[in-house]
Amino acid sequence: MQVILIQDVNNLGGANEVVTVKNGYARNFLIPQKVAVEASPSNLKQLEERLKQLKKKEDKMMAEINKVIAVLKEGPVKIGAKTGTSGKIFGSVTTVQIARAIREQKGYEVDRRKIQVLDEIKELGNFKAKVDFGNGHETELELEIIAE
Repeated sequence: MQVILIQDVNNLGGANEVVTVKNGYARNFLIPQKVAVEASPSNLKQLEERLKQLKKKEDKMMAEINKVIAVLKEGPVKIGAKTGTSGKIFGSVTTVQIARAIREQKGYEVDRRKIQVLDEIKELGNFKAKVDFGNGHETELELEIIAE
């Protein structure tokens, strides 16, 4: 019997997949637990429409990510830090400070957990950080550390 999975099922498949299972398993477990529905023509049509909407939503999100990447590549993000007389920073620049600077200067909210500082920032100058948006979409971000 073919069924359409509504949610992920271990060792069977992911949500929105059409799988073939034994009749008893489908009728006695999957369908009563509301984990799957029978793969009737109308349910298959609904699945097709749902997949189409998911694709449209994903394309819109990818366009937004590409727009954010383009804005981040435009120029360096300036971050002010307190320094001593030799140009060394008190402490170091963290991803929280970088995320705040991106929000203030570029106008986009980037989660600090998606930012990775490539070099340890302990002095004034230009540095690089990497922003990972997931699904292989990442960009390098130029940071300019200036004295406050």
